[in-house]
Amino acid sequence: MSVGIIGAGKWGSALAFAFEQKNEVFITSRTPRDIQNFVSLEEILKCEYLVITVPAQQIASWLIENFVFTGQKILVASKGIEASSGRFLNEIYEEHIPHENIAFLSGPSFASEVMESLPTALVVNSLNEELSSELASLFPDFIKAYTCVDVVGAEVAGAYKNVIAIAAGICEGLQLGKNAAAALISRGLVEMTRFGVAFGANEKTFNGLGGAGDLFLTASSPMSRNFRVGLGVAQGKSQEDILQELGEVAEGIGTTYALHEISQQKDLYLPIAKEVYEMLEGKNPQQSLKDLLSS
Repeated sequence: MSVGIIGAGKWGSALAFAFEQKNEVFITSRTPRDIQNFVSLEEILKCEYLVITVPAQQIASWLIENFVFTGQKILVASKGIEASSGRFLNEIYEEHIPHENIAFLSGPSFASEVMESLPTALVVNSLNEELSSELASLFPDFIKAYTCVDVVGAEVAGAYKNVIAIAAGICEGLQLGKNAAAALISRGLVEMTRFGVAFGANEKTFNGLGGAGDLFLTASSPMSRNFRVGLGVAQGKSQEDILQELGEVAEGIGTTYALHEISQQKDLYLPIAKEVYEMLEGKNPQQSLKDLLSS
């Protein structure tokens, strides 16, 4: 099959590596790269299958400026909620692509381990079950791809877990211990489940790979860029300095601001996300800890 990867960062490159085990793969990005099978966006858009890894905060403008739908089958492999509008990714994409042609990838997956062909399990989420199965069949043998129809649940879990990962990084940076980390992650799961259910997600989704699985991975390792953001916050570093040191997009930051706006508009109780937002805005982490314990 002809698979086009849009985005040549770590995750896009890892997915290109994975898909090329069984398919013909091409890749493109905003900046030209001297890598195998790198082609223009115009050429990529001719592929039957497209895998899009454009960061959540950039996707709306990218679609308007660059995308032309000609019947391609799309797998969205980025995670986040648009900070400027509070829109989920499926709400952004639906303005450009029919529901029956799009799916969303979720599940625990560090790019570096995919590049090493280490065993991985992911979920392809789509309202079109036939499309989910078709896309799942494109993955290599070392990746077990499940299918699900709960697009909203997959999106909420994939976005929210990055915010909890920032909190977990702060917890680690403050040396609060494993008891605190376990409590934070488990309460984070409750919080993101409550948020997802409020938007019509299936509660069971949050106990699976795309929910608990991805959360446990992202919130427990410095391999996670959002966890590293939290470490920087605990050290008193500014957002600008943290991102400069990171050298990558940390989707949890934009999602934190999106969750703050949504919680204000809909009067939702999101204590962990609230404290992460306030710490990103400069609140002392020790004060946040006291407030979280007393809330």
